[in-house]
This record gives sequence, C-alpha cells and structure tokens, in this order.
Amino acid sequence: MTAKTLVGKKIAITGSTGGLGKELCAYLAELGAALILVDRNAERSEAHKNDLEARFGVDIECITLDLEDIESANRAVDRLIAREIDIFIHNAGAYSIPRRKCSSGYDNVFQINFVTPYYMIRKMMPMLRERGGKAVAVGSIAHNYSKIDICDVDFSTRRAASKVYGNAKRYLMFSLFSLFRGERDARLAIVHPGITLTNITSHYPKAIFAIIKYPMKLIFMSPRKAACSILKGIFEDTGYCEWIGPRIFDVWGKPKKKTLRTCKSDEITKIARIADEVYNKCLKIGDIDVQRAHEKK
Repeated sequence: MTAKTLVGKKIAITGSTGGLGKELCAYLAELGAALILVDRNAERSEAHKNDLEARFGVDIECITLDLEDIESANRAVDRLIAREIDIFIHNAGAYSIPRRKCSSGYDNVFQINFVTPYYMIRKMMPMLRERGGKAVAVGSIAHNYSKIDICDVDFSTRRAASKVYGNAKRYLMFSLFSLFRGERDARLAIVHPGITLTNITSHYPKAIFAIIKYPMKLIFMSPRKAACSILKGIFEDTGYCEWIGPRIFDVWGKPKKKTLRTCKSDEITKIARIADEVYNKCLKIGDIDVQRAHEKK
C-alpha cells in the first residue's frame, strides 16, 4: 500500500490505547496527522499521548469517552465537532465482558459496539459533510455468526459472546452502509483487521489464554499488520456492502476491498429502521440529560 501524507488532517480515534489502536496511531502520527485520542481511561490515554508526541512531534489531544453512556458520548461529540475533525475512526470494542443494562435500556455489549458509535457518527454527519470528512468503522467477521432478531434486538437473552458481539457488529456495519448510501459529501470505510492478538482476544480464562497466546502470535497477523486494513480505509472509501480486510479468508494477508454478501436486503432494511429508532431514543436521552444539568444549575 502506498502511504500518503496526512499532514493537515485531524483524526479522532476511539480505542487508541489498545493493541490495534496503538499501532494505528503510530502509522497516523508518522504520516503527520494531528490526533485526538478518544478513550475511557484518561490516564492511559494521556500516557499514550505523551509517548506519541515524543516519538513523532505531532499535535495530540485527549477526549474521555465512556461508550456505555450517552451523556459522555454527547460531550465527546460536541468537542469533536468544535475541533472540526476530518476523520472519525471507531476502533474501540468489547467482546466478552460482564453484561449489564445501560441507562439507554440496551445491553452494554450492544451499546459499546453499535449504539454509541452509530449515534456519534450520525450526530457528526453535518460536520463531516461540510468538511468532506469521513467515518471509518471497524467491523468483524463475527457479524456472520448470527442474524438479527427484532424480538431481542440487543441479544440481551443470549449468552454466547460470539453471537452477542457479532450481532452488534452486524448492526454497526449495515446501519452505516444504509446511512451513507447515496451520500455525496461525507465518506465511509468499513474495515476488518482480521484476527490478531489484542485486548479483545484476551477474554479467555488466564490459564487458557496463557496457552493459546503464543500459538496465536504465530498463526495470526500481528496488530501492526492487522492495522493496515484500517489504514487503507483512511485512504480508500467503501461502497454499499463493501469492506476492506485481509484477502485470504478474511483472516490473513494484505488488505483488499471486497463485496459482502452476508446480509440480505430485507434484513438490511430492518437494521436501518431499528438504527433510526435507536438514534432517536438516544437523542431523547440526551435531551433529558441536558434538562437535568440545567435544573442542577
């Protein structure tokens, strides 16, 4: 892949302190981008900021974001709009974590991997259009593991982590395909890094993870190589139901654009409708939060 300059570009990235995020930030900083690290852990984010500034000498700032909380998402979006970012990369994710209901009423895995990133991208659309900007969202082959269930939208009754996570990624990917379909000013790239050893793959019990960790390093791509799919998505757009990912079985090799045939049109229509309902519900939650803040004053 031929690297282009990113000098003069402001790029925000969620999950910047994880394995993929760290490697991607290094690529972006090396290409001259000004970065905004959007993370839950402010201390780790600040340490990462200091390291990147020392290594690359680019402008970097941090924004705290809790993906389980719509109020936190609204604060982050307001700051990102004020910064007039050029590219928003949603890289953060959660796989096998303790399950709970968020204040939105949705399961937290669904909230983290779909509800909040979709809500944020949609709220930023006017700014992205004005700037000719772009959203880059990290998908997953796990979206193949299940089809949506309109009677259990967030899979809160399911227990298999692969299906719960896959359902959320399915919603994220195909709701964004629908949102950007026919869009002329803002651009989209859905990317898939393949399977690599990151925080999201360290959910196994410690004893099991200790056994599989080193074989995984030998079998699958390193986070640095896996991050190349996301990097390619910064420079190349994906069309409707296209994504960029490893060319060999979606697991290994250099990134390549391909057409997805994993979700039929009627299901995509349902996903788009539910995504619209989710967005409007989150808007109402945001309005309630603002009213409460004014009342406290």
